[in-house]
Amino acid sequence: MKTLYIDCSMGAAGDMLMSALLELHPDREDFIKRINSINIPGVKITADKAVKCGITGTHTEVYVKGVMENEDMHDHGHGHVHEHSHEYSHEHEHDHSHEHSHHHSHTGMDKIESIITSLDVNDNVKRNAIDVYRLIAGAEGHAHGKKIEDIHFHEVGTMDAVADIVGVCMLIDEIGADRILASPVNTGSGQVKCAHGILPVPAPATAYILQGIPVYSDGTKGEMCTPTGAALLKHFVNEFSDMPVMRVENIGYGMGTRDFEKANCLRIFIGETENKENEITELNCNIDDMTAEDISFACEKLRKAGALEVYTTAVGMKKNRQGILLTCLCRNEDRDKMLEIIFRHTSTIGVRECVYKRYELERSEKKVDTELGKVNVKYSSGYGVKKGKAEYEDIAEIAEKNDMSVEEVKKIVRKYM
Repeated sequence: MKTLYIDCSMGAAGDMLMSALLELHPDREDFIKRINSINIPGVKITADKAVKCGITGTHTEVYVKGVMENEDMHDHGHGHVHEHSHEYSHEHEHDHSHEHSHHHSHTGMDKIESIITSLDVNDNVKRNAIDVYRLIAGAEGHAHGKKIEDIHFHEVGTMDAVADIVGVCMLIDEIGADRILASPVNTGSGQVKCAHGILPVPAPATAYILQGIPVYSDGTKGEMCTPTGAALLKHFVNEFSDMPVMRVENIGYGMGTRDFEKANCLRIFIGETENKENEITELNCNIDDMTAEDISFACEKLRKAGALEVYTTAVGMKKNRQGILLTCLCRNEDRDKMLEIIFRHTSTIGVRECVYKRYELERSEKKVDTELGKVNVKYSSGYGVKKGKAEYEDIAEIAEKNDMSVEEVKKIVRKYM
């Protein structure tokens, strides 16, 4: 299984994540050229080599209307978004010796969503970028007691953060990992000075986003994790844990700006993790007094809540009644959530449980160019087996468009798989 593992022992920030992921991209120069052409207003991104404690990595810099943000404001560290919702919000760590009384134009969340929606990137990248920025806006709103729509961000900082967020979303989309894991997050310690006064580290917005994520401080003074870094981790990481057994293929180093005793970098490992068994829970119950429409509604609720599979089977019950056996397969940690849905949306008063071991093939998806157009193909492999299956909706669309049978289209597409 293609896996990314993010080492957050020196925290996480948007630019550092982008820099580390960029080192894992097969064509870094082309990526920088493309991200500079997607029309983020006034933005130019550069990527240069940087060295920390003798380790060479990449440091990305965002220029907004020809100005690096620290030139406009102050010395910077990682590259962080701070919670200066109404004064300004930006993607760089503070130099605590500076006061900040700049007056700049502000941008609301609706404007940010409009900017992201207009970018020349695919819909998946747009959705992820908007979701990440809404996490930040929600955290800022919570910190300041305001609704998301009332939160406004400093214009230069907004474009800087949009660039980092969109860049990370693009890179993750193009690298195409099956799952993303991360270590517990080092938040740093101490205090940070901003327009609202002196705040503790992690700053309130960051602390809010990091709820539910394992965090710690190793005593390093400074803000090691930023709202942007925290939001990107929360959105993309499937699990926070120790590094799994993996065959590492490459390592990306994203460098911060400031120097510490420890190398100021974020590392991302990419490699293959072994096929492994896992456990799943089966929940089932017998129903003989619900309509087909009501059962269908309950099944859809379970699917939307994350069930791995939901299906029904016709059964004969007591007194020769015809009934339905409702079966829900889910992850063990989702059991209570699924039970609540079953009891709320069905007439059953009892549910049976059984835990099974499940063995999975590794899964991946890829857009394949064919003579008939692009087709999404789902691949699976493991245990000495490799399979590929074209997305039916793509096949059917091509068949309809070209007045062909589904089987004729499949035969042509197989040549490109």
